[in-house]
Amino acid sequence: MDEGGTPLLPDSLVYQIFLSLGPADVLAAGLVCRQWQAVSRDEFLWREQFYRYYQVARDVPRHPAATSWYEEFQRLYDTVPCVEVQTLREHTDQVLHLSFSHSGYQFASCSKDCTVKIWSNDLTISLLHSADMRPYNWSYTQFSQFNKDDSLLLASGVFLGPHNSSSGEIAVISLDSFALLSRVRNKPYDVFGCWLTETSLISGNLHRIGDITSCSVLWLNNAFQDVESENVNVVKRLFKIQNLNASTIRTVMVADCSRFDSPDLLLEAGDPATSPCRIFDLGGDNEEEVAGPAPAHAKEGLRHFLDRVLEGRAQPQPSERVLETKVAELLAQGHTKPPERSATGAMSKYLIFTTGCLTYSPHQIGIKQILPHQMTTAGPVLGEGRGSDAFFDALDHVIDVHGHIIGMGLSPDNRYLYVNSRAWPSGAVVADPMQPPPIAEEIDLLVFDLKTMREVRRALRAHRAYTPNDECFFIFLDVSRDFVASGAEDRHGYIWDRHYNICLAKLRHEDVVNSVAFSPQEQELLLTASDDATIKAWRSPRTVRVFQARRPRPRAFFSWLASQRR
Repeated sequence: MDEGGTPLLPDSLVYQIFLSLGPADVLAAGLVCRQWQAVSRDEFLWREQFYRYYQVARDVPRHPAATSWYEEFQRLYDTVPCVEVQTLREHTDQVLHLSFSHSGYQFASCSKDCTVKIWSNDLTISLLHSADMRPYNWSYTQFSQFNKDDSLLLASGVFLGPHNSSSGEIAVISLDSFALLSRVRNKPYDVFGCWLTETSLISGNLHRIGDITSCSVLWLNNAFQDVESENVNVVKRLFKIQNLNASTIRTVMVADCSRFDSPDLLLEAGDPATSPCRIFDLGGDNEEEVAGPAPAHAKEGLRHFLDRVLEGRAQPQPSERVLETKVAELLAQGHTKPPERSATGAMSKYLIFTTGCLTYSPHQIGIKQILPHQMTTAGPVLGEGRGSDAFFDALDHVIDVHGHIIGMGLSPDNRYLYVNSRAWPSGAVVADPMQPPPIAEEIDLLVFDLKTMREVRRALRAHRAYTPNDECFFIFLDVSRDFVASGAEDRHGYIWDRHYNICLAKLRHEDVVNSVAFSPQEQELLLTASDDATIKAWRSPRTVRVFQARRPRPRAFFSWLASQRR
């Protein structure tokens, strides 16, 4: 400006100059004078800065909750938990899993050192309790989950035994006294187990039928099994599901359908024509393929077909290969059913797990609806309530990802399922169930809408893995309101933005990162667990500044961005 305060350059020219600057330089220039300060806050300028700095596709709109491009730039830069604030070294071996309580005040960790540790989540994290599971013949602990009211902790582990042993166990620990309340067998061990209600949990069992055919039984167990009456059930069979071609049910989790209509973040469906995944609905007993609503005449459903086969009423008796082909045909028929609601208004839940039909490698996601009346161990004595013609339970939906599934996680509202998968080669055919196709090094992050049963967004590839099929292990991911995080074999944890589908941070460890966990009450806090036997706590730059300040007070946007120039 001249001495009279008149701008020497028009705003349009200053705007064009600012377009060639980086974000920190724009903010620094905004301190020169009032004119430059006004231009440095221009919405069109920050839209250009946003798309260029974060390399977001131009056809992706701004986050629906954002009020300005300037604030949205600041959100992605200043609220991502990427600053290491504490390293916990109490474990003596690989740390395999982390889970937060719903309140966010505590979290649990599982490790190859065969302990379950419970931590207090304060400004400085401290150890509350360590439960050693070796006296119970466990080899190591692998998974934990808090129940809804944070009064009980489910912990699952692997039994000591031969190298090829698949047996495990689930323990329930009181969070008031840290006493061990009950133990439940769990086979295979990588079913993990999960809570269905505040006092009931799901476990698995595996029964061999043939060389490559088996049956998985999912059980509902009461967390408190010290009942006095023999007429009170402490366990009830939920579902009995057939496994083909050496596959098994693994990694069970439960999605609550009650929040499907009010998600925290609504993701738009992608183009189904370009989707590599197939989603089948198995809920209808259709007899012929007809477009539109439920047809009047349809082919017999998958469940009844399998029943006839197993009872010898399907002639001639098909081979497993023919059976697999028939199953695939039936999978492709049907319609999507919404979750059911009971007469009292209670919503059903979805039981979600990895499975397969072509090989032992988990390449499909099975979904089975649990109705409200099934969510209790009360009811008929075991073995009753099932007709003689209902030998196996049919799945309601199957998602085929055409690759090896190595991780899954639900969004906080339970509507979206995030899946880590290593793809098979295009057009790969499984000729031998014991020899699955080779898997890609790139890890695809897929997203599925559990309300519409459609894949949403394009697959995101941002990290790699190098282990072959028979050495793959499950890497846990977690989802917050705005972000999704995952561990990786390359010694990093990764954080992506859910709306823009971009990688925002890489979090360094000295070995494989097995698990990540956002605080459910504060998404600017993230924990990572690694084979280097450490747990690291990460906070956002914004919260770090607040904690380090003598008196918490608002800080200018310039303070964090301009510091990157030094």
